[in-house]
Amino acid sequence: MNYRIIFYIVGWVFNLQAIFMVLPCLTAVIYGETDLGAFLVSIVICLAVGLPLTNKKPQNKVFYIKDGCIAVALSWIVLSITGAIPFILSGAIPHPIDAIFETVSGFTTTGSSILTDVEILPKSVLFWRSFTHWIGGMGVLVFLLSLLPLAGGYHMNLMRAESPGPSVSKLVPKVQSTAKILYTIYLGMTVLQIILLLLGGVPVFDSLCITFGSAGTGGFGIKNDSMASYSTYCQVVTTVFIILFGVNFSAYYLILTKKFKQAFKLEEVRYYFGIILASVILIAVNTRHMFSGFAEAFQQSAFQVGSIITTTGYSSTDFNQWPALSKTILVLLMFVGACAGSTGGGIKVSRVVLLCKAARKEFQLYLHPNAVKKLKMDNKAVSHETLRSTNIFLSVYLLIFCGSILIVSLDNFDLVTNFTAVAATLNNIGPGLEVAGPMGNFSSFSYLSKSVMIFDMLAGRLEIFPLLLLFFKDTWKKF
Repeated sequence: MNYRIIFYIVGWVFNLQAIFMVLPCLTAVIYGETDLGAFLVSIVICLAVGLPLTNKKPQNKVFYIKDGCIAVALSWIVLSITGAIPFILSGAIPHPIDAIFETVSGFTTTGSSILTDVEILPKSVLFWRSFTHWIGGMGVLVFLLSLLPLAGGYHMNLMRAESPGPSVSKLVPKVQSTAKILYTIYLGMTVLQIILLLLGGVPVFDSLCITFGSAGTGGFGIKNDSMASYSTYCQVVTTVFIILFGVNFSAYYLILTKKFKQAFKLEEVRYYFGIILASVILIAVNTRHMFSGFAEAFQQSAFQVGSIITTTGYSSTDFNQWPALSKTILVLLMFVGACAGSTGGGIKVSRVVLLCKAARKEFQLYLHPNAVKKLKMDNKAVSHETLRSTNIFLSVYLLIFCGSILIVSLDNFDLVTNFTAVAATLNNIGPGLEVAGPMGNFSSFSYLSKSVMIFDMLAGRLEIFPLLLLFFKDTWKKF
């Protein structure tokens, strides 16, 4: 274990957190709010810890997958704790567990909230709350890699540990260049959505917060009804972008480099859009009687399907009142999630496709035991290692899911509430159904349940394994 490089990376996360908090400070100054002090104190705390840790560069810059996982897990815990300090100091969320819940929900782009009335919060706090989505969307370590050249190390291990999906590959030979490309695409799409929202008459502050939530597929709203009170134009633009941010960013790189055939041949992306289209049509038909016409039903179903499958969590209507078929489809989409290599959460479309192909292969082998069948994705053979890790991921995922439901059930809410609350947090979605529905929140849950869901949100965002490694004794041994 290379402890020095891990502390060095965590130190830079402290420093970056301080830099990120400058924006809500400016927001407080612009709106003349008294919460400026809470952010300034938080900045000082972050720098007081971060600067000494980064004062001296480590001589040994090589770190392996174990070091990468530990650095990522500790970095996200640091982000969550320090990010909660402004909420506590400002008095917006005085209880530490509630503040950490809200912060973890922001950075992991979950969007689940314990707040009952967000409209009474200061603009600076609302800005920070939404901005955490944008920071966590692409990943703070990916951002760090784009700025900080750690020549000589195995930096891909950091990106693999933080980036969502069963596999992460370099777009170009250098990891730092790959990180820069990812953030350039991310920033470009963010700016484009802000411009389109401004052109539609959406206020500047609202445009920024909505876009941060869309880009990070987070979903913290700055209004109590989330997105319901915004214009149809705003909802349509948001629908388009939350779906686009759920696409594997490798597809955008291929399009930018004019490799259009390769981009359109990506199986995961094709299945992703296919699932969305089929779900939207089914829900639109099923909810037609609840709206003024099929066009409105289609628009509303498209918004909710896009929001749920990408794990954004915005809501434009109370889908808790929809027919059972529509709610069932949305719950299933919670588990499917977005594409690997996107800012979305969930199990990921690629894993679902792999598991379906593996099942099909097993059925064929039952019929033809001597046949040699290769599992392929994008016309490439899928390695046994990839399939094994996918199976293990699903197994551990189900264990955590079941264990979490058992603990949360101690609060004596109904099964639908417990099931969807855990699904919403473990899959980084935001709203569930019933008590945790789109017009509800998580404030009614006990602190024990909130602590479990904090763990679930972090585990879901980090693809489970980096976080669990912290609890293994062998992880901390020096070899």
